[in-house]
Amino acid sequence: MLAAYRKLFSLLLLVGYAWAIPGLGNGSPFGDFEVKEALSQPPPGWTPVGEAPADHLISLRIGLPQSNFEALEQHLFEVSNPDHERYGQHLSKEQVEELVKPYPTSLDAVNDWLKGHGFAEVELDRSPAKDWVSIKVPVKVAEKMLGTKYNIWKHDESGDTLVRTTSYSLPKSLHAHIDVIQPTTMFSRFNPLATTLHLPDAPLRAAITYKAPSRASDARLASIDPACSASITVNCLKQLYNAVGYVPKAPEKNSIGVTGYLEEFANENDLKAFYAEQVPEAVNSTFKVISVNGGENSQDPFSAGFEANLDVQFAFGLTYPTPGTFWSTGGRPPFKPDLIVTENTNDFVLKQKDVPYVISTSYGEPEQSVPEAYARRVCNSFAQLGARGISILFSSGDGGVGDGWDDPTQTKCKTNDGRNVTRFMPTFPATCPYVTAVGGTTDIPEISVYFSGGGFSDYWPRPGYQARHVGDWFKTIPKDLYKDLYNPAGRGFPDVAAQGTRFRVFWRGEGFGIGGTSASAPAFAGIVALLNDARLALGKRPLGFLNPVLYQKGYAGLNDITGGHTNPGCGTTGFNSTEGWDPITGLGTPDFVKLKAILT
Repeated sequence: MLAAYRKLFSLLLLVGYAWAIPGLGNGSPFGDFEVKEALSQPPPGWTPVGEAPADHLISLRIGLPQSNFEALEQHLFEVSNPDHERYGQHLSKEQVEELVKPYPTSLDAVNDWLKGHGFAEVELDRSPAKDWVSIKVPVKVAEKMLGTKYNIWKHDESGDTLVRTTSYSLPKSLHAHIDVIQPTTMFSRFNPLATTLHLPDAPLRAAITYKAPSRASDARLASIDPACSASITVNCLKQLYNAVGYVPKAPEKNSIGVTGYLEEFANENDLKAFYAEQVPEAVNSTFKVISVNGGENSQDPFSAGFEANLDVQFAFGLTYPTPGTFWSTGGRPPFKPDLIVTENTNDFVLKQKDVPYVISTSYGEPEQSVPEAYARRVCNSFAQLGARGISILFSSGDGGVGDGWDDPTQTKCKTNDGRNVTRFMPTFPATCPYVTAVGGTTDIPEISVYFSGGGFSDYWPRPGYQARHVGDWFKTIPKDLYKDLYNPAGRGFPDVAAQGTRFRVFWRGEGFGIGGTSASAPAFAGIVALLNDARLALGKRPLGFLNPVLYQKGYAGLNDITGGHTNPGCGTTGFNSTEGWDPITGLGTPDFVKLKAILT
């Protein structure tokens, strides 16, 4: 049955769906339809289980071409380059919007198209720059507009369901005026990055080790509380990353935010219990909760989320009394969110005049599961925030170079481009060149941890800021290592790393050990917020987009991780951590005192 379905799918693609989709070959008031985007095969791991209900509401997001993104990118790199005269001179919200607004001809064409389908201006939700427009439509209307057919698709492993199509079309006259429309062909599940509950005495999974870390003799590390080897607390992170004794000097000027998705709620009572044990001076403090797309703030202890609690407790605990913000983004079954959750939050944040200076996110998906056109638009939104002086950090993923399996018979790393060949699976949005990707370490002294996501993007080429460091790494490996399994010219990730195991988090009133790069990201974000505090106290601007300064100067303030586990996946043992940058721990973990000296 599956083989027959795939043959039918291929046939439909060959004939352009003209006979299968009502109206596709019949033209429209805006001209004949032409396929805008189509999958080359049914999405791996998903099975169609029926037609989508005709009255099911879809929130369609329509991306119009941005008129001057190249100029925005130039501004971003200039204000983020520590050697440039404009370093720290971030753009305003209005200046950014001016650079990404759509061409007037595109705006007019899309407006006319939407009006022709009966939409009034009051029904359109536009982004601040008007480069995105969102509309809520029943499936039957979306199918007519896009010359397609929506179905309910079920994820074979998890049972999650999505309302999606495998191809959509637009009148030929609109192709130049629309970059992308979603949700259509995107089958990403965008889940928390494998946050794992570890019992206090449970050992780490056995993994390949290849040499001892090179910094074991560091005298400062010898003074770290031995208890930190069994359980990571806020004080452990401060000891590890040389931030003991630093008291924020300008908290009223500073800010930090974390994102929450898929009904992950941060529980305030759990935070108080965490503070009582680890940051007693913060017990009576709280944080701001902002709802996005109907996101709730349930304080029922049984609704508390591991991921949300982890992020809030450590990001805000490390930086107290710096004001914290938690975004709760809505969306749940009967179908997974029809709005793509990252872009939901991005859109909301971009609309705000005042945005936290550091934002940490611990969610992601295999890059190939996000259509490239859409991934690029999401990535561009991070560039907009970076140009405004916001540091965006993402976990690098918890599957090593792909699925976490070194056994070739177990691998699930297959391309979805019709070839169905084995290939490493980089994690998006960590692969976006405008964010800082955070990998994981373990133990004291620190070594690389086996699950740390790392590798090279298939969508983005290597950015200039990391050319030297990544180029040096390639000189240390065999020329044909993993040939054809990854893109050696791609953007390398992660950029940096932090502890990723045994974080002591409170959940439902009790302490548990939690691990994953979902712990590493808020830990590193907390150190960045403290560095911002030091800069703001001196009258300087926040750090903003971190990568240029980290690769040019900041690496001297990072602890180079040179040993530990490889990060297996896709039937291979993955990559090593080694001297300098590597695709498992990046440039290393932070030393606050050294970074403060370099960056302030």
